Amino acid sequence: MNRYNNAHRLTRAGILYRTGIILAAIAIIVYFFPREHIYNYEFELNRPWRYGSLIATFDFPIYKDEASVKQEQDSVLRKFQPYFKEDATVAENQLKMLKNHEGNQALQQLQQKEGRYLTRLARTLQEIYQQGIISNEELNRLKEDSIHSIMVVKESSATPVEVSHLLTEKEAYKRLVNADTTLHIRQLLQQCNLQKYLTPNIAYDKEKSETARKELLASVSWSSGMVINGTKIIDRGEIIDPHTYNILQSLSREMQDRSETLTQKRLTLGGQALFAGILIVCFIFYLDLFRRDYYDRHRTILLLMGLIICFPVLASLMVAHSFFNVYILPCAMVPIIVRVFMDSRTAFMTHLIMILLCSIVLRYPYEFILVQLTGGITAIYSLRELSQRSQLLRAALLVTLASMLMFLAYDLIHTDDLTKLNTSIYIYLVINGALLLFTYPLLFMLEKTFGFTSNVTLVELSNINTPLLRRISEEAPGTFQHSLQVANIAAEAAREIGANSQLVRTGALYHDIGKVENPVFFTENQSGVNPHNALTFTESAQIIISHVTDGLKLADKYNLPEVIRRFIATHHGLGMTKYFYISEKNAHPDSEIDKSLFTYPGPNPSTREEAILMMTDAVEAASRSLPEYTEESISTLVEKIVEGQVAEGAFRQCPITFKDIETIKGVFKEKLKTVYHTRISYPELKK
Repeated sequence: MNRYNNAHRLTRAGILYRTGIILAAIAIIVYFFPREHIYNYEFELNRPWRYGSLIATFDFPIYKDEASVKQEQDSVLRKFQPYFKEDATVAENQLKMLKNHEGNQALQQLQQKEGRYLTRLARTLQEIYQQGIISNEELNRLKEDSIHSIMVVKESSATPVEVSHLLTEKEAYKRLVNADTTLHIRQLLQQCNLQKYLTPNIAYDKEKSETARKELLASVSWSSGMVINGTKIIDRGEIIDPHTYNILQSLSREMQDRSETLTQKRLTLGGQALFAGILIVCFIFYLDLFRRDYYDRHRTILLLMGLIICFPVLASLMVAHSFFNVYILPCAMVPIIVRVFMDSRTAFMTHLIMILLCSIVLRYPYEFILVQLTGGITAIYSLRELSQRSQLLRAALLVTLASMLMFLAYDLIHTDDLTKLNTSIYIYLVINGALLLFTYPLLFMLEKTFGFTSNVTLVELSNINTPLLRRISEEAPGTFQHSLQVANIAAEAAREIGANSQLVRTGALYHDIGKVENPVFFTENQSGVNPHNALTFTESAQIIISHVTDGLKLADKYNLPEVIRRFIATHHGLGMTKYFYISEKNAHPDSEIDKSLFTYPGPNPSTREEAILMMTDAVEAASRSLPEYTEESISTLVEKIVEGQVAEGAFRQCPITFKDIETIKGVFKEKLKTVYHTRISYPELKK
């Protein structure tokens, strides 16, 4: 019951994990999708229109270009008169201070000498305030803006006033002092500190001025006509003249304005989420139905979703900001990466889902889908196994050529003149092919991040000059020769049934590395002396079994990938050291023998490649003990070994078929006959 509950919790945790991945993928993709109506036509003035016939689906105005509108606005603003407000209390307060002349001894002396002159001075001051005093800063600003007339608001009415008619504080002071031509009076006035009675009474009214300015600008029309719903704007191949160019720009602006409404944004968001959700869920269904091994691995799901998310996000950003053409995106990277780490069918499905998600941000997605699908299929076909850098270069060239040919075919179908072909796309596709070369370093990073093992790594590990393989060849030469023989036979068997031959070859080279710790205890490394003669059968069995655990320790020490560690652990599965078990049983027929002491720790193989290695290892090792090498003896040996493993249930956990097993047995028989064929003896030269 507890075991069932644990399994139930694991299943529920897996479901929650996958649900979280799906929702996160949908949320990220939809977040970056543009909310406005998609208008990503690319067009240039005096160039042919490369899309299909464009028909107006709603009425919209033909907007003037910014230069024309700016010119009209500047013309209107020349008539602009800013508003200034006259403060009547300023004149009243200053006149009152002048008449009281408190604290002004010079003015008091003037009053005593010239009693009636103070009245004349007050009248002159009143005339100055009636003319208007403005600050130097505001006057300079008016001159900078070339404004010659302003509207002065007095109480409830506004009166136009020439700027030249207004006085600054300095000019008002000169007027006040020079009002009387008598030199004696002017000298007395200069001593009276009259500037303190001069304060600007005309101040800028920002609110009324801005309102007046907006009214003037609003009088300038932004449109020069209307396009009625159903009107043909332009057809494929037609040259974009200035008038049509203006209409296309107006359509773009109008679509953007229409998409800014809250209702439209909600509908767009809902549609995008539904679109992305359907595609992501369909991809998950594919994995669940056809590639359950990928579906059950969290890292694999995470990598696939990451690849599916990445390119739609980049396409959305490129379309939204218009800084690159979307054809530059090296979308074929996705099927290359998935093909190298997984299989062709999953690579195609991942690429298809990703391309469809990218297409939703494009106005005319059909040609994009056709070109990218062609490139992706070409990449999958041309790079079935990546073992050399030159293969990636060849794949990039083929993808570029295939994409160009597909776009050319699409272009020829929709044009009537070769001069109207869109040549700029081919430049983008060449850049696309160049960017595909960055897949190589990206593979290395993904390999380390997600724990995958590429064929490039397997080829590097297969190099017999690596430290671990060199150590085996020096310290356990018999084991090394056995591993080479197993690697060759297993790789051929894998090719025959369509398994990963490079993976099997590399796994075979490392499957017995644990023997390097006690090489003399294994027959292939012995030279006459057998140390097992001094041990009990149980002790001998434990030493033999330990080469599996010792091998796993060495794999950790030398940082071998997990997929290679699996070959070390499973090449004997849960089998037994039958020689020592049977010997122990014969020596103690009446005793109960503990089978666990003679059983390998396992587990049994879970992939076809691991099953091939288990069969090959057992057959190759047993073939060395044949008394004679005939076709019958070899065939009997192969049948006995493989059928015995099948009967013991060694392959119940891996997806290998009976047909595959029969094919593998045929390969074993042919290979062993070739290895052990009888050679003719050369005659000696008679003297």
